[in-house]
Amino acid sequence: MRIDGARVLITGASSGIGAATARAMAAAGSRLVLAGRDGERLRAVAAETGGRAVVGDVTTDASGLAGEAAPVDVLVCNAGEGWAGPFARMPAGRVDALVAVNLTAPIELARLLLPGMIDRRRGHLVFVASIAGAVGVGGEAVYSAAKAGLVVFAEALRDELSGSPGVGVSVVFPGVVATPFFARRGVPYDRRWPAPIPPERVARGIVTAIRRGRSECYVPGWLRLPARLRGAAPGLFHGLARRTG
Repeated sequence: MRIDGARVLITGASSGIGAATARAMAAAGSRLVLAGRDGERLRAVAAETGGRAVVGDVTTDASGLAGEAAPVDVLVCNAGEGWAGPFARMPAGRVDALVAVNLTAPIELARLLLPGMIDRRRGHLVFVASIAGAVGVGGEAVYSAAKAGLVVFAEALRDELSGSPGVGVSVVFPGVVATPFFARRGVPYDRRWPAPIPPERVARGIVTAIRRGRSECYVPGWLRLPARLRGAAPGLFHGLARRTG
């Protein structure tokens, strides 16, 4: 799909992957609607990219956001939130919050905006998942589950849209990315390997997935190997995972 001139809605656009994607889309000639909760940062990204800032929470006002942004050619569901620690010690309310932002909100935005794409025979949905949604990560059980749900939702939706010309669905699987995500989840990332990659690298993957109609995009690409190994040989995968972390 051509993205120059396309109207693109990006959630979680105030920092990290969302802000990097806004810059990449702007450079490609897209018209941007940027959504996020941090008004000051969001307006700064909007001023830099020529986009329109819509401050709000996708978990409580998806319909209002969709109404302000429509018609949308490309939806990039990037807003996300994590929590790290033993599941048995997870505070009350955190399960609902993580599922709402990582799974329910993207599904609801897709429900609201997809009919217009089908009618116009032009559109693309991008769901920013995580490698945690492909293999599961200890200490992030609910986050992994929500991202896995997003992956399967995208797969089912892609099957439904096989008869709708011009409308595509992509899932992007980032690994460890140098963003505020880890500080906000409450536990910083302190491993030496794999080293965090810049959010701009994920943004390039998102742009490429749209342009080339890719159903899946792993960033970095080697993450495809553990994801495939888990499906083909789960016993071997879990043995290696216990050794390497």
